[in-house]
Amino acid sequence: MKSSLTFSLFLGGSLLLGSSSHAAEKRTPKSFTVVVGAGPLTRSNTVASVELQGALTQARWLKSQDGKRTALQVDSSGRGWFLIPRLAAGATQSYELDLKRKPSSGRPECELEFSAGELQLSVRRHPAFTYHHEPAELPRPDIQPIYKRGGYIHPLFSPSGLQITDDYSTNHTHHHGIWSAWTKTVFEGRHPDFWNMGDGKGTVTPVALEESWDGPIHCGFRSRLRYYDLSTTPRRAALEETWEARLYGVGGRKAGYFLFDLDIRQTATASPLELLTYLYGGLGFRGNEEWNGASNTVFLTSEGITDRIKAHATHPRWCYIGGKVEGKQTGVAILCHGDSFRAPQPVRVHPSEPFFCYAPPQAGDFQITREKPYAAHYRFVTFDGQPNADRLNDIWEDYNRPVTTELKILY
Repeated sequence: MKSSLTFSLFLGGSLLLGSSSHAAEKRTPKSFTVVVGAGPLTRSNTVASVELQGALTQARWLKSQDGKRTALQVDSSGRGWFLIPRLAAGATQSYELDLKRKPSSGRPECELEFSAGELQLSVRRHPAFTYHHEPAELPRPDIQPIYKRGGYIHPLFSPSGLQITDDYSTNHTHHHGIWSAWTKTVFEGRHPDFWNMGDGKGTVTPVALEESWDGPIHCGFRSRLRYYDLSTTPRRAALEETWEARLYGVGGRKAGYFLFDLDIRQTATASPLELLTYLYGGLGFRGNEEWNGASNTVFLTSEGITDRIKAHATHPRWCYIGGKVEGKQTGVAILCHGDSFRAPQPVRVHPSEPFFCYAPPQAGDFQITREKPYAAHYRFVTFDGQPNADRLNDIWEDYNRPVTTELKILY
């Protein structure tokens, strides 16, 4: 993994509207400036964002103090995103909003394409991962239709194009690349299992692709899924789930890494869903079929644990899982944000299969209700070669201690 892996992404920001006096409101602004603060960390290839309003959402470029322009991507909520090549710890950088220059007419750096119910996301024409919005076709004739599902990520690729995930694995058919489900539950007196789909007690179904986009800074999607209790007739909806994912234009094949975020939110449809204490259930990850066997998978946690037996039931800020594909080492680190429910979440690490899970139910019973929804936030870093704990710690710090932004108006 290369040194360019040290960077940060900012998912917040603040908006300063200036004076609220009647006289100030009548004046015509001369310029709008975005001021970025690095805080205590040195930033490299940082993605920053700032809230914009009104006509400012039409801007597509920023101009730095040295006159160089950088692309600005404004999302559907009015937040503007941009890249910062480098910013030293404690320093600030100012950018003027360019409201005149037109957007680039070329293909976006971060691209999303549709194909047969799949969303394929790439950076500079290199595939990073595929999201199955619709249930995928079963890969083997021996798999029963009850296992068919959508709403998950597979394949996940390394920058060199090696496949990191597995789908419908031979020894756990209900494992699907990167997916989310609960296992031991109570719902209206019944016990639906949304994880072990072969039991026929529960399932997770994609409902709607609410938004998708691409652009110079990131591409991504927002998808809605529904958890159904199949242990009663007719089936009952138990949870509404939203996945929001962003693949960022930092990294890529030349830099040696891909990076994306996944935010998961769940709310009860009517009755509460109770999650009982259990060793797995939550965000699951299934590694390449070549990694099967106790000696074929490499684990590393933020606490420096490499023994998969000892790693189980710990609370790491991040967990790396990898192995050899086509004779080359590759893998992914999954970082759990500090704002996630029960962060740092405990993990289930399988003793012999390439599987682990961020499993909040390990820490005790809890409920998901309309009044108390569930939220978890993860960052994924894929790369070839061996993991570097120091760099992954830096990325986790950047994720949890983002840069600050402020919009200033000059009259």
